[in-house]
Amino acid sequence: MSAAPDLWIVATIAAALFQTARFALQKRLKLAGLSATGATWARFVWSAPLLGCGMVGWLAVSGVDLPPITARFWAFALAGGVTQILATICVVALFSRRNFAVGITFKKSEVLQTVLVGWLLLGETVSASGFGALALGFVALLVLSGEVDGDARGQGLRRFLTPSVALGLSSGAFFALAGVGYRGATLALGDGPVVFRAALALALVTMAQTLLMAVWFIARDRAQIGTVLRAWRPGVVMGLTSLAGSFCWFVAFALQNAAYVYAVGQVELLFSIAGGAILFGERLSRREIAGIALLFVSLVLLVLLV
Repeated sequence: MSAAPDLWIVATIAAALFQTARFALQKRLKLAGLSATGATWARFVWSAPLLGCGMVGWLAVSGVDLPPITARFWAFALAGGVTQILATICVVALFSRRNFAVGITFKKSEVLQTVLVGWLLLGETVSASGFGALALGFVALLVLSGEVDGDARGQGLRRFLTPSVALGLSSGAFFALAGVGYRGATLALGDGPVVFRAALALALVTMAQTLLMAVWFIARDRAQIGTVLRAWRPGVVMGLTSLAGSFCWFVAFALQNAAYVYAVGQVELLFSIAGGAILFGERLSRREIAGIALLFVSLVLLVLLV
C-alpha cells in the first residue's frame, strides 16, 4: 500500500476521535444553556483565530506561495461551510432528544448520501461491492430508527416520521454536502502539498463560517453572543479539538473520495459509545446495540473491499 492511502486512513481515524470529543463538549455547552446554534458557533469562534495565526506563521516561515483562490474554490468552500453549520446544528439539537451514541449513529447516514452527492458534483463513484457495504449501513439506521423516540408508537412508515429521524437524516445530508464541498475546495487549490492545501482551505472556510454566523447572531439573537463568550473555558478546549479534527478531515478529503473517508470515519461510533458511557452515564437498549453492531460490520466490510 502506498503512503497516501495510509495517510488518509490515519487522518480519518484521528478526525473521528477529535470529532467525538468535540461533540461531547458541544453537548455539555448545550446542557449549560447555549442554543444549538450557539453551541455550533462556539466551535468556530474559538478555532478561527488559532487557524489564522497558524497560517500566517506558516507562510512567513516556509515562504510558500499562496495558490490562486478561484471562484471554483469559494463555491465549494462556502457550500461546504454553510452545510456543515446546518449539519452541526441538527446534530446538537438531536442530542437533546436521544442519547449520545445514537445521535452520532443517525448522523452516519452521511456515508450513503455522500455517494450520490459525490457523483453529482465531482463525478466520483464507488465500487458495486463498496456500495453494498454502505447499503448495509443504511439498513442498520432503519433498525435504530425504531428506538429514536420513546413516545413513537406508529406502525410502518409512521414510526420513521419523527423529529429525531428527521434531524438525524438531515444532518447526514448536510454533512454529505459539506464533505464533497471540502474535497472539491482542496482539489481546486491545485497540486501543492496536501497538508498545506488542507490547512489553507480549512483556515479560509472556518473564518467564513465564523463571520457568517456572527452576522446571523447580530441580526437575530444578540444575547447568544454573550452567552457563547462567557462559556470560554469549555469553548477554547472545544476550539482546539475542532481545529485538530477538522484539519484531519481536510487532509483525508484531499486524498480520497469523500464517501470512503466518511465510511472509515464510522469508527467514531466506537468512540461515541465509550464517550456516552464515560461522560454521560448512558446505556443502550438491545435494539440500539444491534443497530450499531450492524453498522460497524458494514464499516469492516467496506475497509476490506476498498
